[in-house]
Amino acid sequence: MSCIASNELADKIKQGGHYYLIDVRTSPEFNSESIDAKCRNHPLDQIMTLNLPKESEIVLVCASGKRSARASETLAEQGYSNVYSLDGGLVNWKANKLPTKRAEGALPIMQQAQITAGILVLIGALGSLLITSGLIWLTILIGIGLIFAGLSGWCGLIKLLGHMPWNKRLMECSR
Repeated sequence: MSCIASNELADKIKQGGHYYLIDVRTSPEFNSESIDAKCRNHPLDQIMTLNLPKESEIVLVCASGKRSARASETLAEQGYSNVYSLDGGLVNWKANKLPTKRAEGALPIMQQAQITAGILVLIGALGSLLITSGLIWLTILIGIGLIFAGLSGWCGLIKLLGHMPWNKRLMECSR
């Protein structure tokens, strides 16, 4: 797997040329904030359906670089030979003060998930101390969900939050 640094990708974007910039995060994540360029959304769980010429230059993006690295490996197994993963993902891109486009209004879906998980953990912990010890299971389940999301790149809480009324436009398909 090959990686590309944020500044190197920024130069590539400025120069133009023929390559595909593909964000493999979920639609709500992509629609809330993405690289401010001709970036397409093709979520990781659908990466095997990508239909581009096998010799195409493809740069994959995600939040931290983990999902794009996994997508890069999947595409390599399918015969794509010129695939790069953005090193450090969108987090590193923003740390280098490179431009992104953000949805107006709603907080980014990742922040919503962090706030929601924090509230649920607090309710579970305090509730188990003050109300009933059974509420500790809420804290345990949230912890398991966060571990699973970190290991797999799939977060059910983000999927659920994406269906909330204030996030409807984030759920729109954005390919």
